[in-house]
Amino acid sequence: MGAKNRISLGVLVGGLVLLPLFMRNPYYIGVMVFIGLYSLITIGLSLLMGYAGQISLGHAAFFATGAYTSGILTTKAGFAPVPAFFTAILLTACVAFLIGIPTLRLKGHYLAMATLGFGQIVYIILNASVEFTGGPSGFGEIPRIQLGSILIESQISRYCLVWSLVILVLIFSLNLINSRVGRALRSIHGSELAANAMGVNTSKHKIQVFVLSAIYASMAGSLYAHFVTFISPSSFDLKFSILVVTMVVVGGMSSVWGALVGTFLLGLLPELLRNFRDYDILVYGFVLLLIMVFTPEGLIGLIDRLKGAQEKRSLKAQAKLS
Repeated sequence: MGAKNRISLGVLVGGLVLLPLFMRNPYYIGVMVFIGLYSLITIGLSLLMGYAGQISLGHAAFFATGAYTSGILTTKAGFAPVPAFFTAILLTACVAFLIGIPTLRLKGHYLAMATLGFGQIVYIILNASVEFTGGPSGFGEIPRIQLGSILIESQISRYCLVWSLVILVLIFSLNLINSRVGRALRSIHGSELAANAMGVNTSKHKIQVFVLSAIYASMAGSLYAHFVTFISPSSFDLKFSILVVTMVVVGGMSSVWGALVGTFLLGLLPELLRNFRDYDILVYGFVLLLIMVFTPEGLIGLIDRLKGAQEKRSLKAQAKLS
């Protein structure tokens, strides 16, 4: 991890520590909890889409797998939340591995359609398996997470747990990006044919990053189930998959930090637009349209572009003085 990433990470941690001191309203702390859950998913999607160049429109399925596995194990099988959390991760990883082997051989639109189809299949199963999932009505009474003697029940305790996990995932992802594996992923994104010619095992790396992104989504799903204590299929539909992909694209696919920026923006924007009442969805769409038209590389790409322009102006000014 480079110096810039360490500085950015320090600023993020400092901001997260100070935020509850100034934000006393539990509702807004709850909003930050959900932004943290979404961040886990978008960081994984950034690795998959932005670095490996593999499109996924079905990550709601992995989010659902984590949530339903934890929910079913704790309510019907007598598991404690923590063992259920890790069991959900293992199951999701196995499902992602089995799905990834055939689907990641596809490219472009075909890959997008395959992942979208997988997400829809899981959504249909959740609605049809009434005995296990409760069908469209879902099920509740999912127990809260307990770490030792600490019951994760209040908004501030959820905030601390989810953002601690986000920071750990972020550190791991940043180190991965700057490792040999990260360089291999970027080479696959640039040209899979060239990467193969240079000896990179592209199939292996694509499956690995696909499984890793699914694990991140499973973590978010398990935490979601234990935070909300009620789940139903409506929370894991196609709209959710599109939402998290949009967060990554708006923030900038080429950077994990972009995924976080996009998640913060699209997570907070609906709350900021509540004053517009019936016009909030129009303003929301207009903001997204402006971003996509004028900054197709995402907000992080825009920031980098502005920095580059500033550096050029500085160099020209120095050249004139000399």
